[in-house]
Amino acid sequence: MADLNATEPDGRPAPSAQSLEAALGAHLAGWASLERGPRPDDVTVRLAAVADLPAAAAELVQLGFGPAALVATDELASPDHDLKLRWLFEPVAHLPGPRRGRGPAPEPPRLEDRFVTLVAPVDASHPEAPSLTPVLPAANWHEREAQDLFGIRFAGHPDPRTLVLHDGWPRGLYPLRKSFDGRERPAVEPAEEFPHLRVEGEGVFEVPVGPIHAGIIEPGHFRFSSVGEGVLHLDARLFYTHRGLEKRMEGLSAAEGFHVAERICGVCSVAHGLGFSEAVERMAGVSPPPRARALRSVALELERLYNHAGDIGNLCAGASYHYGTSAGLRVKETLQRLNERVAGNRFLRDFVVPGGVQRDLCSDLARAIDATVEGAGRELADLVERIESNASVLDRFDDIGILTRQVAVDLGVTGVAARASGVDRDARRDHPHAAFGDPGVPRAQVVTDAGGDVQARFLVRAREAQESARLLRELLGGLPEGPRVVAVPELLPPWSVGLAAIESPRGAAVHWLRADGSGRIDRYHLRSASYANWPAVAFAAHSAIIPDFPLVNKSFELCYSCTDR
Repeated sequence: MADLNATEPDGRPAPSAQSLEAALGAHLAGWASLERGPRPDDVTVRLAAVADLPAAAAELVQLGFGPAALVATDELASPDHDLKLRWLFEPVAHLPGPRRGRGPAPEPPRLEDRFVTLVAPVDASHPEAPSLTPVLPAANWHEREAQDLFGIRFAGHPDPRTLVLHDGWPRGLYPLRKSFDGRERPAVEPAEEFPHLRVEGEGVFEVPVGPIHAGIIEPGHFRFSSVGEGVLHLDARLFYTHRGLEKRMEGLSAAEGFHVAERICGVCSVAHGLGFSEAVERMAGVSPPPRARALRSVALELERLYNHAGDIGNLCAGASYHYGTSAGLRVKETLQRLNERVAGNRFLRDFVVPGGVQRDLCSDLARAIDATVEGAGRELADLVERIESNASVLDRFDDIGILTRQVAVDLGVTGVAARASGVDRDARRDHPHAAFGDPGVPRAQVVTDAGGDVQARFLVRAREAQESARLLRELLGGLPEGPRVVAVPELLPPWSVGLAAIESPRGAAVHWLRADGSGRIDRYHLRSASYANWPAVAFAAHSAIIPDFPLVNKSFELCYSCTDR
């Protein structure tokens, strides 16, 4: 086997793509073929049979990889005449001994920017695959979604209830199969009540909340099983606003698909638009100019900063600290007005485009951004100081909504939620995008905390906001000269595949894209950060009482839109 313990000069392991291929080839010889892609350092493993999936996944876990996304595809019209499962694996954080407490987590070994894709054929006449969920809990939602949308049954799955499709959807109708017409409006069928998981025993009772809530938020149903006020179990049901956007992508050009991807979620517009654009650019073989990449980083940090400011205010609302709510929203409003000057709208839409950016920053606007961000940073620092000086607020934040590091890694949690549980992962460093991998560009300093509770998620978010302000100052002070965009062909190379991972305000979002034989979109899949993180909310609720759940939920501050798609 090739040496997987090669190190960088600083002593951290940095296995090469060649050594990874050698290791996989040695273990999978005879029942899999290997090739490079979709990106130059990525590896694709094509399995001879779907039954080999668990063994191949186990080999990847031994090599330090964990599941990032599952992309199912309908290839009945191809010579293979089957369905395909594509499991995307990425390097995961190493697990030291158990640790909880305030302060940053120990720095882990450096992990490579690499994805490994396991491709497995599924017989369309008997669409069944072995479930990875019993040994890889992060696979749970991915498999249930593929079951709903493609009709693939996952043998051995511990919870095979529907996930995306809701009551009344016709049985046997799978909307991401090519045979389904997205313009069709299926008749609603009679349906029994959804089989919520129930906890039984003396003194146990249920508290249903939602899906319609007392606020301007999107729908989600939360069913608590409790004794007294303590939460024994939380069964969450989402996807009430599933819009079929991945189906909508089929047959669109890259330019048309960009506008769909960018609008999957309002508050992640830059991140999703950039992820789609980088996938397209890799497929087309074009590279945006250095100035465009730097301006994309500016837009990403502006998006992160206004989100974090608003999220800190929302946390205060969960603790009934109304001054903090107002102060956080005031900072967010200031930053969103700045967004409108930068992009012509408050959500920074249409700033990033495939090939670069649509707008440039003149020197006056760059100075205005710098001044506004500096002022917002001072106001946010003052708010954080007031929160940390308020004993009643800290009492609400401390030691509730606990997500341990082990659970965070097992569930594939990402972003603030992961870093506040001691997981040192950030796609700006681990999967460099925009200008974050360019020479001379400031590097994002990853903020972690080992606490795992609401307080830890508050502290990580506050420190990340200050880090975004620092990055913006340095990016604006060193913008390279040159063009802001390059041309991207209208049609992509036939059957090309693009892959990108972007650090959105809520964590890493993974975009997978494939062209059809005419260069238009055949399949697009987004695994958003919120999608990865929602299952963790139910675990964090176990260390809270029911009245504190809104606070726990706000400490994750996840998108329904990003999840439901």
